[in-house]
Amino acid sequence: MGKLLIVGTVAFDAIETPFGKTDKILGGAATFIGLAASQFDVQSAIVSIVGDDFPQEYIDLLKNKNIDISSLEVVKGGKTFFWKGKYHNDLNSRDTLVTELNTLADFKPVVPENFKNAEVVMLGNLHPNIQMSVLDQMTKRPKLVILDTMNFWMDNALEELMQVIKRTDVITINDEEARQLTHEYSLVKAAEEIQKMGPKYVVIKKGEHGALLFHKEDVFFAPALPLEEVFDPTGAGDTFAGGFAGYLAATGNTSFNNLKNAVIHGSNLASFCVERFGTERMVALDRKQINKRMHQFKALTQFDIELQ
Repeated sequence: MGKLLIVGTVAFDAIETPFGKTDKILGGAATFIGLAASQFDVQSAIVSIVGDDFPQEYIDLLKNKNIDISSLEVVKGGKTFFWKGKYHNDLNSRDTLVTELNTLADFKPVVPENFKNAEVVMLGNLHPNIQMSVLDQMTKRPKLVILDTMNFWMDNALEELMQVIKRTDVITINDEEARQLTHEYSLVKAAEEIQKMGPKYVVIKKGEHGALLFHKEDVFFAPALPLEEVFDPTGAGDTFAGGFAGYLAATGNTSFNNLKNAVIHGSNLASFCVERFGTERMVALDRKQINKRMHQFKALTQFDIELQ
């Protein structure tokens, strides 16, 4: 059983989409990553911070998914990170209405002793200095360091972000962010430029249009599964990252061919995440449902052809 160390937010979200709205519910990058990774045979731990307003039932939920939360710091008198957003009709764009850093503003991550030798480290979307601090605490170089970041850090902490990217094996970003980071419109050229920055592998997420995996001259494309119902895209990218990282930690194989499988597993789990608000769908998910949808993914992409 491989070890997976996850750093990211554990948070409250309030979400509005064309299909409804919620009050404060469980959210955060580390939460979605952890729930997705829990579907695989891995030991995982979350490094994050919350206030004492964070309900015990949410802590128990993470524990019950066999996620080590010994490094989930609970600040007495503190408030948990809160994000509120409203999605447009196409669900591809959104407006951030409220962002309250709260306890996250002074977060100093502490990696649990028994995870300082984790084979896979998943750096969820956070300030690059926090991500760097986690890498500095590892007692040996992880087999795979996976970085998820976003345009906010490119705008506000680019120098620090570039230092983290140098120490990364896999970066997962969306198409808009890949173009911003490299100033290249072509995603193929963008992936080439990012690999020069340090990562051996580049995953470019395209939302409902799937994901691309790049390594040297090799390219792999995984479609997104067409769904009848999409309620809430919040957490889909983090769920993808959690499925991707969880599968790789479970298999211990970091070859390009196995990363292809990881992309499919991540896409598969992300397709469940969007079917309900917040973490609701991920909490109730079981292996039978996952396997059934994996067969749908296979049918979606498999074909025979006779070349003339």
